[in-house]
Order: sequence, then C-alpha cells, then structure tokens
Amino acid sequence: MSHVVFENVSKRYVLYARPIDKLKEVLFGKVSGKPFYALKNVSFSVEQGEIVGVVGINGSGKSTLSHLLANVTPPTYGRVTLGGKSALIAISSGLNNQLTGRDNIELKGLMMGLTKKQIQAITPDILEFADIGDFIDQPVKTYSSGMRARLGFAISININPDILIIDEALSVGDQTFTEKCLDKMREFRDQGKTIFFVSHSLNQVKSFCTKILWLEYGEVRMFGPTAETMAEYNKYLYWYKQLTKKQATHYVTKKRTGRSDEIERSTRGETIELSS
Repeated sequence: MSHVVFENVSKRYVLYARPIDKLKEVLFGKVSGKPFYALKNVSFSVEQGEIVGVVGINGSGKSTLSHLLANVTPPTYGRVTLGGKSALIAISSGLNNQLTGRDNIELKGLMMGLTKKQIQAITPDILEFADIGDFIDQPVKTYSSGMRARLGFAISININPDILIIDEALSVGDQTFTEKCLDKMREFRDQGKTIFFVSHSLNQVKSFCTKILWLEYGEVRMFGPTAETMAEYNKYLYWYKQLTKKQATHYVTKKRTGRSDEIERSTRGETIELSS
C-alpha cells in the first residue's frame, strides 16, 4: 500500500482586490473575489521509504503541496491519504513568533500528540541539535531565519514523524548545519521513512532523492526517477530563462487560466480523506 496518495487534488484560494471585499462576501454572499488555483488536479502515489524531491520555478505550488502533506491545510477538491504522522520543516511555518524557543518545543510537541513527559525527554536532543544557545529562552520573533530553521528542524526530527516534509529549510544557515541536516535525513531514509524535499538546490535534490515531482504552475509536469526527470527539468529551465518578460507573462497567464472551469467540474463532490 502506498504511503502517500494524492487523487485529483486541487487547492483553490480567492483573491480580493480589497480586504473589505472578503467581509462583504461573508456577510452578503456577493462573490467579488477572483479564484486562484495553487494546485490543479494533482495525482501521484509514493511508497514508504522513498525520498521525493519537489521542484518547480517560483509560483508552481510547492509550498501549497507541503502544507497539504503536513495537514496544515485541507484540499479544496480531491483526496489526500497519508499513511502516518507527518511533520513540516519550513522557514516560515510551525513556530509561534511571540513564544520563546523552549515554549515552541512544548507547543509543537503537544500539537503532535506527545505528553509533557515525552516532550521533556526529547528536549535535550532538540537543544543539542539546534545549537542556538541562550536564544532558546528568547521570543522566536528575535531569531534570524537561520536560527528559526535550526529550531524547526530540530523539533520536527526529534518528534520522529513517519513522513518528513522539508520546504527550503536548508536554504538558510551555514554549510556545517546543512550537512548536519542532510546526515539526519539520510538516517531517516535508512530507517525507511518517507521524505519530501522541496528545494531550489538542484545539486542537493539530485544527489539525495530517489524520485522527482516537477510542478509547473499548480500542475504535475512530470513525476519519475531522479535522473530522467531532472534532465527534462533542466531543459525546461534553460528554455524558460530565454523568454522575454512579455513572453513569460503570457505563458504564465495561459497556464494559470486554462483549466479552472474544468477543474471545478471534474472534481466537485470528491471526498477528503486524511488518515494517520
């Protein structure tokens, strides 16, 4: 049985010209926003123990996919099935800015179903891995992006999830910490855990991942073995970089607006399944 399955998954948001337009829609039912699909009819399955790299240029839906994998947000249409507990490591996700680092450890642990005794038991390992010193007792809002990534990574790996989602968390911080994180990810891989690695570092993705999921403006362009998919993605990047600004804008508009009605017709009524 597959460990992670996406079946015709779409995520739709509504964009409003002014904040008051959203309030009017809630109060009076007058739709004034513009629908925007961050993901459109995404389907794939991943077996337990696979390491999947998620690539795509900015705006392709990578972070939205991460949030669905981590149960942070539900799909608008379609079904997501997760075969275990998942944890997201991202620079801007999962930490409360107003709380101290130590308080965030407890909060995240409780949210993941751990008891206070279990949280106390793993706290020393979290502190050692994060290695941020006295800042652990300071509000997270005072942290640099690198320190946030350190703490977020340390908490998530010590909670010991079945599915680990890493969203650009290794793009900040020093090389020593990056290697430390990669070593831990290899340890997780050897334990048979499933890992999704979202990154613009194609060298890291190519060397670490067994498969690649390539997203292009909310849709799956390709999903397959690393070498084959990366070769096609590199060709695409070379082509895309040759476009003029006008050509790129036209291309993006066409990709974004081509299938909204089709999505709504084909996926309306689908059930949502989130299992652990």
